[in-house]
Amino acid sequence: MVFFLILAIVLGGLAWIRLAPSDPAVWNVDPQVTADQDLSNGVRRRIWGGAETLQALNAIILATPRTDVLVGTPEDAQITYVTRSKWMGFPDYTTVKAEDGVIELYARARFGQSDMGVNHERVESWLEALRAREAAAEDA
Repeated sequence: MVFFLILAIVLGGLAWIRLAPSDPAVWNVDPQVTADQDLSNGVRRRIWGGAETLQALNAIILATPRTDVLVGTPEDAQITYVTRSKWMGFPDYTTVKAEDGVIELYARARFGQSDMGVNHERVESWLEALRAREAAAEDA
Protein backbone atom coordinates (compact mmCIF):
# COMPACT_ATOMS: atom_id res chain seq x y z
CA MET A 1 0.00 0.00 0.00
CA VAL A 2 2.82 2.38 0.89
CA PHE A 3 4.44 1.66 -2.48
CA PHE A 4 1.31 2.73 -4.35
CA LEU A 5 1.00 5.87 -2.24
CA ILE A 6 4.59 6.84 -3.02
CA LEU A 7 4.05 6.01 -6.69
CA ALA A 8 0.92 8.20 -6.77
CA ILE A 9 2.82 11.09 -5.17
CA VAL A 10 5.71 10.78 -7.64
CA LEU A 11 3.37 10.56 -10.63
CA GLY A 12 1.35 13.50 -9.34
CA GLY A 13 4.53 15.57 -8.99
CA LEU A 14 5.64 14.68 -12.51
CA ALA A 15 2.19 15.56 -13.86
CA TRP A 16 2.35 18.94 -12.09
CA ILE A 17 5.76 19.68 -13.62
CA ARG A 18 4.48 18.81 -17.09
CA LEU A 19 1.01 20.40 -16.87
CA ALA A 20 1.43 23.38 -14.52
CA PRO A 21 0.07 26.53 -16.17
CA SER A 22 2.54 29.23 -17.21
CA ASP A 23 1.22 32.66 -16.26
CA PRO A 24 2.58 35.30 -18.68
CA ALA A 25 2.23 37.95 -15.95
CA VAL A 26 4.74 36.01 -13.85
CA TRP A 27 7.24 35.00 -16.55
CA ASN A 28 7.14 37.82 -19.13
CA VAL A 29 9.19 40.23 -17.05
CA ASP A 30 11.69 42.92 -17.99
CA PRO A 31 15.06 41.11 -18.15
CA GLN A 32 16.85 44.10 -16.54
CA VAL A 33 20.24 42.95 -17.79
CA THR A 34 22.98 45.41 -16.89
CA ALA A 35 25.81 42.93 -17.47
CA ASP A 36 26.27 39.30 -18.47
CA GLN A 37 25.59 37.04 -15.49
CA ASP A 38 25.69 33.32 -14.86
CA LEU A 39 23.17 32.46 -12.15
CA SER A 40 22.60 29.21 -10.26
CA ASN A 41 19.31 28.65 -12.07
CA GLY A 42 19.78 30.69 -15.22
CA VAL A 43 21.70 33.25 -17.21
CA ARG A 44 21.48 36.90 -18.30
CA ARG A 45 23.04 38.15 -21.52
CA ARG A 46 23.17 41.49 -23.27
CA ILE A 47 24.09 41.92 -26.94
CA TRP A 48 23.98 44.74 -29.47
CA GLY A 49 21.21 44.55 -32.04
CA GLY A 50 17.94 45.93 -33.27
CA ALA A 51 14.75 44.65 -34.84
CA GLU A 52 16.54 42.63 -37.52
CA THR A 53 18.73 40.91 -34.96
CA LEU A 54 15.68 40.17 -32.82
CA GLN A 55 13.91 38.61 -35.82
CA ALA A 56 16.94 36.39 -36.50
CA LEU A 57 17.25 35.41 -32.84
CA ASN A 58 13.52 34.62 -32.71
CA ALA A 59 13.90 32.21 -35.65
CA ILE A 60 16.88 30.52 -33.99
CA ILE A 61 15.05 30.14 -30.68
CA LEU A 62 11.90 28.76 -32.31
CA ALA A 63 14.02 26.15 -34.12
CA THR A 64 15.06 24.79 -30.72
CA PRO A 65 13.31 21.50 -29.91
CA ARG A 66 10.47 21.70 -27.36
CA THR A 67 10.45 25.52 -27.42
CA ASP A 68 7.30 27.60 -27.81
CA VAL A 69 6.33 31.22 -27.39
CA LEU A 70 4.54 31.91 -24.12
CA VAL A 71 3.76 35.53 -24.97
CA GLY A 72 4.98 38.31 -27.25
CA THR A 73 6.24 38.79 -30.79
CA PRO A 74 9.30 40.43 -32.33
CA GLU A 75 7.03 43.37 -33.17
CA ASP A 76 6.29 43.77 -29.44
CA ALA A 77 10.07 43.86 -28.86
CA GLN A 78 9.63 41.45 -25.92
CA ILE A 79 9.05 37.71 -26.15
CA THR A 80 8.99 35.01 -23.51
CA TYR A 81 9.66 31.43 -24.57
CA VAL A 82 9.14 28.14 -22.74
CA THR A 83 11.63 25.34 -23.39
CA ARG A 84 10.92 21.96 -21.82
CA SER A 85 13.46 19.28 -20.98
CA LYS A 86 13.27 16.18 -23.12
CA TRP A 87 12.42 13.49 -20.58
CA MET A 88 10.82 15.15 -17.58
CA GLY A 89 9.29 18.20 -19.24
CA PHE A 90 10.81 20.71 -16.81
CA PRO A 91 10.00 24.21 -18.11
CA ASP A 92 12.66 26.89 -18.51
CA TYR A 93 11.62 30.43 -19.40
CA THR A 94 13.62 32.84 -21.55
CA THR A 95 12.59 36.46 -21.96
CA VAL A 96 14.16 38.43 -24.79
CA LYS A 97 13.74 42.19 -25.00
CA ALA A 98 15.01 44.64 -27.63
CA GLU A 99 15.33 48.31 -26.73
CA ASP A 100 17.60 51.15 -27.83
CA GLY A 101 19.91 48.95 -29.93
CA VAL A 102 20.39 46.38 -27.16
CA ILE A 103 18.89 42.90 -26.83
CA GLU A 104 18.62 41.44 -23.36
CA LEU A 105 18.11 37.73 -22.66
CA TYR A 106 17.07 36.34 -19.28
CA ALA A 107 16.78 32.54 -19.11
CA ARG A 108 15.78 30.79 -15.90
CA ALA A 109 14.43 27.54 -14.53
CA ARG A 110 10.99 27.36 -12.99
CA PHE A 111 11.66 24.50 -10.60
CA GLY A 112 14.67 23.92 -8.36
CA GLN A 113 17.61 25.94 -7.13
CA SER A 114 19.96 24.95 -9.95
CA ASP A 115 19.47 24.27 -13.64
CA MET A 116 22.85 22.47 -13.88
CA GLY A 117 23.98 24.91 -16.59
CA VAL A 118 21.24 24.03 -19.06
CA ASN A 119 20.08 27.61 -19.62
CA HIS A 120 23.66 28.85 -20.00
CA GLU A 121 24.39 26.19 -22.61
CA ARG A 122 21.14 26.88 -24.50
CA VAL A 123 21.55 30.67 -24.59
CA GLU A 124 25.20 30.42 -25.63
CA SER A 125 24.23 28.07 -28.47
CA TRP A 126 21.60 30.58 -29.63
CA LEU A 127 24.10 33.43 -29.56
CA GLU A 128 26.70 31.35 -31.41
CA ALA A 129 24.12 30.52 -34.10
CA LEU A 130 23.25 34.23 -34.31
CA ARG A 131 26.93 35.17 -34.73
CA ALA A 132 27.32 32.52 -37.44
CA ARG A 133 24.23 33.80 -39.25
CA GLU A 134 25.51 37.39 -39.10
CA ALA A 135 28.97 36.34 -40.34
CA ALA A 136 27.42 34.44 -43.25
CA ALA A 137 25.33 37.51 -44.16
CA GLU A 138 28.46 39.70 -44.15
CA ASP A 139 30.29 37.24 -46.42
CA ALA A 140 27.42 37.15 -48.92
